Amino acid sequence: MSTVSGVRTAVLKHEKLQPNIHGGRRNIGRIFDDFGKYLVDFAVNFSSKSDLGRRGLHKTVQEEIKDQSPLNPCHSQKHVTILKEKEIQSKIQEMQEEMNNVKHKIGASSEKMEPMSSDTSPPKQLKDKDFMLPDKKRIMIRSHRKPNCSGRGAACLDPRFIGGDGIVFYFHGKSNQHFSLVSDLNFQVNARFIGLRPAGRTRDYTWIQALGILFDSHSFSLEATPAAQWDDQVDHLKFSYDGQEVDLPEGYRSNWTARDLKVERTDKLNSVIVTVAEIAEISVNVVPVTKEDDRIHNYQIPSDNCFAHLEVQFRFFGLSSEVEGVIGRTYQPDFKNPAKPGVAMPVVGGEDRYKTSTLLTPDCKSCRFSPVGVMSQDVSFLKDLGMLDCTGSTSSGNGIVCRK
Repeated sequence: MSTVSGVRTAVLKHEKLQPNIHGGRRNIGRIFDDFGKYLVDFAVNFSSKSDLGRRGLHKTVQEEIKDQSPLNPCHSQKHVTILKEKEIQSKIQEMQEEMNNVKHKIGASSEKMEPMSSDTSPPKQLKDKDFMLPDKKRIMIRSHRKPNCSGRGAACLDPRFIGGDGIVFYFHGKSNQHFSLVSDLNFQVNARFIGLRPAGRTRDYTWIQALGILFDSHSFSLEATPAAQWDDQVDHLKFSYDGQEVDLPEGYRSNWTARDLKVERTDKLNSVIVTVAEIAEISVNVVPVTKEDDRIHNYQIPSDNCFAHLEVQFRFFGLSSEVEGVIGRTYQPDFKNPAKPGVAMPVVGGEDRYKTSTLLTPDCKSCRFSPVGVMSQDVSFLKDLGMLDCTGSTSSGNGIVCRK
């Protein structure tokens, strides 16, 4: 009714302007300006009005316009008024048709929409975790990410790396040997490779089975435990800190801390994120070599070993400009990646430079780990890695954290 009243008000203004014959055209313009405003109001409120209301509005406008006397006895003024009246009627009819179309589309869309679930139970991976839902309201829990094997800082498969420069390359290493992935003045990550060499092959098929982390005067390791057959209901992760085994309870978000180190599960089993304060985050997931992978790549995996291995992704908070390691060097500001562009499987070397004697020793030829002498060395640190990539989000898998 407010819309109809508004239209009547606009028409009544026409009567008040009628005596001003000399300003006929200007008054006509004012009338239709006012009427246009109410047409907008009509469009906004149209969806809430019934079909009867729309027909009533149309009829009211027609009658009000029909009953009005001409603004000017002059034939030309009358002719203009008639044309404007027809234009108004045409506009109203067009608007009704458009509103009917919109209403029809909204109705069709609503039929396709599924009703919102009233289920307030936790996600599947949280059901075995004891926690309360206060007042039975839904709780949105932000999960830490798992490794994104297509993002920067990733080391997955056999092993396929994506450097800080975004370039994909392969580093095969050798089975049952250790190599430095990242080596900086105050931080080092080594990896143990496992694998096999089928008859007729010239190299090993390899996967990352364990990580050894060195920081300050401490060491931490995590590894995928061997399994003949993969069982995703069994935890295949093992941890140690400074030579002592760490017991990390099963369950989503279960965590363990010591000094500047935190280990937190990102799923009930087989997934964690390791944080070394102000240095790095390492997302880890344990997976087997599947039968499909075996078929595609002809690994010839034996029946008594599923080669459980790690998918890894690094996120660095600060590295020196001279950081080294298989993937660490790709974060150097002026690094030129030797991987050949356009090659389907660009393999880079460096086994001799990055090989270490054990999982927790920084003794490779290019290793730089020396926490005692960090402050005395004249080395610039890349505290702001935004020049490499700050366009991605956590779900994009970029291997860099951008902080302001």
